[in-house]
Amino acid sequence: MVNSINFLLLLSLLAFAPFCLCEKKNEGYLYPQFYDGSCPRVQEIVQSVVAKAVAKEPRMAASLLRLHFHDCFVKGCDASVLLDSSGTIISEKRSNPNRDSARGFEVIDEIKSALEKECSHTVSCADILALAARDSTVLTGGPGWEVPLGRRDSLGASISGSNNNIPAPNNTFETILTKFKLKGLDIVDLVALSGSHTIGDSRCTSFRQRLYNQTGNGKADFTLDQQYAAELRTRCPRSGGDQNLFVLDFVTPLKFDNFYYKNLLANKGLLSSDEVLLTKNKESADLVRKYAERNDLFFEQFAKSMVKMGNITPLTGSRGEIRKNCRKINK
Repeated sequence: MVNSINFLLLLSLLAFAPFCLCEKKNEGYLYPQFYDGSCPRVQEIVQSVVAKAVAKEPRMAASLLRLHFHDCFVKGCDASVLLDSSGTIISEKRSNPNRDSARGFEVIDEIKSALEKECSHTVSCADILALAARDSTVLTGGPGWEVPLGRRDSLGASISGSNNNIPAPNNTFETILTKFKLKGLDIVDLVALSGSHTIGDSRCTSFRQRLYNQTGNGKADFTLDQQYAAELRTRCPRSGGDQNLFVLDFVTPLKFDNFYYKNLLANKGLLSSDEVLLTKNKESADLVRKYAERNDLFFEQFAKSMVKMGNITPLTGSRGEIRKNCRKINK
């Protein structure tokens, strides 16, 4: 009799074991169904606001995609990039990669406001950034993917991390790859994620050295098509015009496609950090050629790499918080 009771007790424990393990796992991992019970319309609301913003200003798609990238490379995907300066916090918006160029904060505010009305104090700003990046890609003709969710928001920012961790337009190939590897990303992720430069703009100050003094000899970068360089010089002078904007992909600037890689093969990549993918490493050059030839392969890898990037050291469980206002930590 005792043995029978013990056996039944063991069976009952085994029956509940998987559920206990799942609960424990979900505490530390991101998964697409995170808000299915607590805020089922979250994806619909984010997509609606992003679609309205991109319809009003097509450039916004690239800006929102870039915000997610600049968030994840500093302290992980925790919405630290959205914090304004206050108290002990020095905003990452003031860093070199973000100052005068990071934008889209008002769109994030609008999404957050709508979600607070729908399901108060539930959806993190970090998850909003991840969803907005996906929706921006899809709205401009790019691939879609299931976004793993469950990130929480940071309690601080890191201007030094923003200045040092985000790849810069004039970094060497090795420096850029090292910055990716430090975040758990590899050379395939680097080449695929660089393809986001198929949409959006860049400022004259980000590539001026390529037009006038790439190697310190007062001459244009020899890897840049010289006719293209001459066109760029008409609006990007040797001095002044720092904020003048230029499309990153001059063929299909508003369409998410593989023309970014085709432009690189024609020596018409705008940034030095783009062109080095073709000129400084054989493996990355092979990937550039592969994605230039096969748009479907680029789309497939871009989606995989975006999920991987979105999983850089997220705050989960009880770490961090769910901000009520994406610009400041809760009282």
